[in-house]
Amino acid sequence: MFSVILVTLWNSINRASYMDTATLSTLTRDEMESRRLLAAQDLQTGLSQSQVARKFGVSRTTASRWNRSLSGKGMEALKKRRAPGRPSRLNGEQLEALRELYRAGPRAAGFDTDRWTTAKFADAILAKFAIKYDPDHAGRIMHRLGLRERRKLRRVTPDVLFTFSNPSVELPDAKQGVA
Repeated sequence: MFSVILVTLWNSINRASYMDTATLSTLTRDEMESRRLLAAQDLQTGLSQSQVARKFGVSRTTASRWNRSLSGKGMEALKKRRAPGRPSRLNGEQLEALRELYRAGPRAAGFDTDRWTTAKFADAILAKFAIKYDPDHAGRIMHRLGLRERRKLRRVTPDVLFTFSNPSVELPDAKQGVA
């Protein structure tokens, strides 16, 4: 009887702590914002930073940073913001000109082939606007403008792994007695 009570108590305690703790998987930006806002509510109701850190599966430093933001600028400070990144060096008119340049083809841009590559596109940007881009980033610009799709990784299928030579082709005979 006593062991049944212990097992029941153990399960209820562990289930509660498991349910209170955030999962350790990667969260989306919306999920992270939701977690911060829920933690802010708990901080405002009087939970300590350590308790909030345990409950949401974050470090005490993170809980402390949330508390500082909450105290300084309120709930607005914990809402998600657009990730800034570096601003584009090309303006809207230049991007539209690039779209037209792409559609005109590489020959119109001074190249001797009919196929755009990211390196050629980067060279065309440099020649037209005096802005140097890495070919990888030129490819991202092409994709963002809807000029090409990103290449999908080619998966190796079992039929590709096991290819056999044509049985109708005769192979030379091996020499006898050669070791």
